[in-house]
Amino acid sequence: MGENLSIVPPAGPAAGATRPPVRLLLVDDHQVVLEGLASMLASQSSRVVIAAATTTADEALRLAAERQPDVVLLDVRLRGASGLDLCADLVKRHPGIKVVFFTVYDDEQYLFQALRVGASGFLLKTTTGPELADHLDRVMEGEVAVDSTLAGRVAMTAARLQSGEFWPGARTGLTQRESEVLGLMVRGLSNRAIALRLSIGEDTVKTHARAVYRKLEVSDRSQAVAVALREGIFH
Repeated sequence: MGENLSIVPPAGPAAGATRPPVRLLLVDDHQVVLEGLASMLASQSSRVVIAAATTTADEALRLAAERQPDVVLLDVRLRGASGLDLCADLVKRHPGIKVVFFTVYDDEQYLFQALRVGASGFLLKTTTGPELADHLDRVMEGEVAVDSTLAGRVAMTAARLQSGEFWPGARTGLTQRESEVLGLMVRGLSNRAIALRLSIGEDTVKTHARAVYRKLEVSDRSQAVAVALREGIFH
């Protein structure tokens, strides 16, 4: 789906503003979210304008090149694509464009992954319009914007990672559940057996497995097990 919101062209400095409004490219695979963001930011038009919006990763890359927004605001998960992969691609192709995640996933491991691939912020969808505008101002000033609800947990996680007191695979960005799935893979359990052991659905196991493959930069189970053993994640 293409850009079907009302697009605001580049604007000059607003009255009393010290710089032009931040120009946003919105990326979310739910059209209703894009419309909600547009409505939420309408009251912040002197500070933020929507340069373009799309529901697909491919079109996001095209629009980033065409519209040259200041910031791309995107979700961690997109239909048929990874927001993390898209972030890495955007940062590589357009070093001058900043990427900020706007998501419902309040998992600090997603935050760590986002920062690893070059994101300038990680915010939750409970953020209000004025709060979002404040965060974007700080991002444009070179700061990294992290949602306040994650800040304390991130500090604790960082301390545990530093001292080695965390689950296996945390240093490679695996969530605790992904680590559990990988550990059972190493033990030779099938997806069905892993699902039964963890009391989750088999499709959920497959989702976690795909995340493990992506984070370990492998393409299948045997390679993931090999990396886990070689890197000492599991023995």
